[in-house]
Amino acid sequence: MGFKCGIVGLPNVGKSTLFNALTQTAAAQAANYPFCTIEPNVGDVAVPEPRLAKLAEIAQSKEVLPARMNFVDIAGLVAGASKGEGLGNQFLANIRETDAIAYVLRCFDDDDVTHVANKIDPLADLETVETELMLADLESLEKRRTNLDKKAKSGDKEAKATLALVDIALEQLNTGKPARFAEISKDDEKAWRGLQLLTTKPVLFIANVDEASAADGNAYSEIVIKRAEEEGAQAVVISAKIESELALLEDEEERAEYLETIGLTEPGLDRLIHTGYSLLGLQTYFTAGPKEARAWTIHEGWTAPQAAGVIHGDFEKGFIRAETIAFEDYVECGGESAAKEAGKMRAEGKDYIVKDGDVMHFRFNV
Repeated sequence: MGFKCGIVGLPNVGKSTLFNALTQTAAAQAANYPFCTIEPNVGDVAVPEPRLAKLAEIAQSKEVLPARMNFVDIAGLVAGASKGEGLGNQFLANIRETDAIAYVLRCFDDDDVTHVANKIDPLADLETVETELMLADLESLEKRRTNLDKKAKSGDKEAKATLALVDIALEQLNTGKPARFAEISKDDEKAWRGLQLLTTKPVLFIANVDEASAADGNAYSEIVIKRAEEEGAQAVVISAKIESELALLEDEEERAEYLETIGLTEPGLDRLIHTGYSLLGLQTYFTAGPKEARAWTIHEGWTAPQAAGVIHGDFEKGFIRAETIAFEDYVECGGESAAKEAGKMRAEGKDYIVKDGDVMHFRFNV
């Protein structure tokens, strides 16, 4: 499962440089001119999970399969993009397919890298991009409203319910605020997500700083972090330049030494993924055996059958029980057999809420 994160921002804020570094590819052309990204680039990366290696070692697994996540690098937007400026809104559809949106905000001074607005102001950049997303949502909703209104007047209950949500979104957007700030009842949350609005997606802000500010941030990144706190969003400070250099180091010891010299304990990718998991309420459970050790991503609060369904739909449909061992117990006992003998394996039913780090084996019948 993992999650899919769209990377957006103005031209020359470091989006493609960051994308290249995070995915350790050169799929996105990073260059010092606007619109160097002409097609959305998708990078698939492994979710860092040190517990998985430990499980694989104990289970003597032949394969180690981490959870995966996608980064979608979307071309730089400019003011007026929703009306066709720059490359227009042809890329906005790609944002709709993502679970969350990461706003890359320029938080560094560099005379050699031009800025589309000729000034460094991360909040102004944020507002420019977000305005374009809001305008795209407004256009989408206004187009749908006429047809929904006709159906609602003819007695269509579903259309009437959807129309009410569309009007809530329009009211929110017309005040100049993203739709994610609208108050929606729990009963309407699924239908609300069904509107597929760009500005209802969870957001995280990436403050792209210079190399010297990678460990402690700077005045620009402090402003970004404060804004994230005010909005109930998440923020992470990353230096795209440093991530680019890290991407070239294949040896883990070299990477660790390099990070230590600049005052960091983990790469920006790790921090970005951890932040994204927190933002979306995601967690990890494991399966482990001689064939493979594997990490699976689920939402917090999911039941055992829902977790089983991530592996295969039949596992959820024919769920009987989940044989479950806490990660700490699995490691302490030295594997599944010893954990079972020590009474640490539990048989959990359909109502069991999976915990982060659970090592699970599903029994099912279809």
